[in-house]
Amino acid sequence: MLRNEDRANVSFARARFMVLALALIFGSGPLIAQNAAKQVAIPLPPMGWSSWNAFSNTVDSQIVMAQAKAMASNGMAKAGYQYINIDEGWWLGQRDAGGNIVVDAKAWPAIAPGEKPGDMTNIVRYIHGQGLKAGIYTDAGKDGCGTVGPDLGPGYPNEGSEGHYEQDFLQFAKWGFDYVKVDWCGGDKENLDPAVQYAEIARAIARAESITGHRLYYSICNWGKNSPATWAPGVGGVTADVWRTGGDIVAPIVANTKNADRRAELREVFREFDEANHPEAEHTGFYNDPDMMVVGMPGLTDAQNRVHMGLWAMSGGPLLVGADLTKLGDATLATLTNPAVIAIDQDALGLQAVKVAEVGKGLEVWSKPLSKAGERAVLLLNRTSEATAISFELDALGLVDSSPTTVRDLWAGKDMGAAKSSYSTTVAPADAVMLLVRGQEKKFAIYKTPGDRKLMKGKDVRFGQVASRGQVSRVQIEYVNGSGSPAMAELRVNGRIATKIAFPTTGGDLGTVTIQAVLDRPGAENELVFSGGDAGELVINSIWVQ
Repeated sequence: MLRNEDRANVSFARARFMVLALALIFGSGPLIAQNAAKQVAIPLPPMGWSSWNAFSNTVDSQIVMAQAKAMASNGMAKAGYQYINIDEGWWLGQRDAGGNIVVDAKAWPAIAPGEKPGDMTNIVRYIHGQGLKAGIYTDAGKDGCGTVGPDLGPGYPNEGSEGHYEQDFLQFAKWGFDYVKVDWCGGDKENLDPAVQYAEIARAIARAESITGHRLYYSICNWGKNSPATWAPGVGGVTADVWRTGGDIVAPIVANTKNADRRAELREVFREFDEANHPEAEHTGFYNDPDMMVVGMPGLTDAQNRVHMGLWAMSGGPLLVGADLTKLGDATLATLTNPAVIAIDQDALGLQAVKVAEVGKGLEVWSKPLSKAGERAVLLLNRTSEATAISFELDALGLVDSSPTTVRDLWAGKDMGAAKSSYSTTVAPADAVMLLVRGQEKKFAIYKTPGDRKLMKGKDVRFGQVASRGQVSRVQIEYVNGSGSPAMAELRVNGRIATKIAFPTTGGDLGTVTIQAVLDRPGAENELVFSGGDAGELVINSIWVQ
């Protein structure tokens, strides 16, 4: 039986043969080809529901059970939604003499015979019993958001986890929660450093996971402060996480309360979409989070709900619904469960859309690379008050402009015919057209690793003289990870702040993960440097740039 290192050598021998053959065809300089190595599976962005938008800080067991039951029965679970996330207000900040969280037994009673009131295991068991996953909430600071600006209920102090990180996250895992959102009200109030605090929390989560064997998905919610896209990917070594990139789209709209007259606005949806635009940070299981969706909440029309859903799918981040699931109409459910649109968000490459053209003020073309060669999701966005034609060139999408190309309208579920070098259609005011474009992929330029390929602490793998093929370029990283767990490495492009990249295990075979990099130097003057650290058995073979 071949050892991991022997399998890696076999893989490299095959790859080397291919490169030598291509060299005979194309000569010197970067080689041009398509990558036949397998794209390695990465964690996809979460889909689910969160309690804050529709219930503020008044959430309790009855509310959560009703939402879980609705998700399980209204088609959302079948469409891929799985998390029922309990947000702020579930806990009143009380601890026992040992520092353990004390839960209000009236708000969280026993649900089934034999259960103990005030035990959050009860609600987790109910959610799991619906075939779903359960999420919980805390703050990185000592206090939570209740002391900063309580929305409905009274503002209780000490609702944060500062000083109890290891204790609280271990408790969340023992209760059986699958997801944890960590807010920043207390941290902001104390002027803490989010990069430091969230890394410490990540280590507490990792410890809780190692003790219990139970996975806790990590959601960072510091509203884009201190540029989390520059430090949140892989913070603390966690191999799948999301981070908020901006503030709230809307304050809670709670029926039969003083807040019932609030309304969601499309302009705030646009603002959040823009603030989440960090394509270089979204990759390999790490995602920008533009806030929970307000689809189905008062203020948006059916058409605006579709625009909102389309923007979030193009962002490729979490699809977390904030509306009351028990009150969703048929049109809203159809928007939230459209399989073609969800597939764009859940695409296996895990990348974010990039704006490839602006044909006029407020007239934008966004393109998202998809895992199937030659496919792009394209969003034609009209932010103006007049219906206007928006067009794009196939070349701008990274597709061969002379190849047979088909276009499908995803909301209409209708084939729109063939595109010949370009495509144009009229978009209604404050609306968007979402397309699936299928054509022929432009070839990638190959850059082989010079010298030793193995990453290790204090040793880099460097690619110089990389040509720019568009400022935000798609980069396939061809590698081998012979260990049994994901490896982490840093990538620094043109000397800028590094981003961490997760490299899932390949079992010793050759595989690829895909990122997007800002190659902003003209010509072949760009440099990509991979640094090891905790990279383990990670070997970088080549990069393929489009």
